[in-house]
Amino acid sequence: MTTTIVAHDEATVLTVAGEIDLATAPALENAIDSVLSGKPKALIIDLTAVSFLASAGMAALVAAHQRAGATTAIAIVAEGPATSRQLKMTSLDQVFALYSALDAALAAFQRH
Repeated sequence: MTTTIVAHDEATVLTVAGEIDLATAPALENAIDSVLSGKPKALIIDLTAVSFLASAGMAALVAAHQRAGATTAIAIVAEGPATSRQLKMTSLDQVFALYSALDAALAAFQRH
């Protein structure tokens, strides 16, 4: 699993690629913590390049949501059976704003 962080005016984007499982979830949590420590207005977690999202990865996303609190809005970009289907099946699409493309997520935060 690899992560890349890019700061935009309206949001910080954390792009994740590869598999998020029990072994890699701690690295995802560290990357999220690194972004949240800067207290961005919004964090967009782009999972479009993720090929496998295990429950440990979803737990890391929920923990991020709890740590962000009211300070940082979190949105997730996910498309396809490996990610968006998992998030919808576990009702995490009710917790996070879910987008199918990064451009749509960035546009949503530009409006705020």
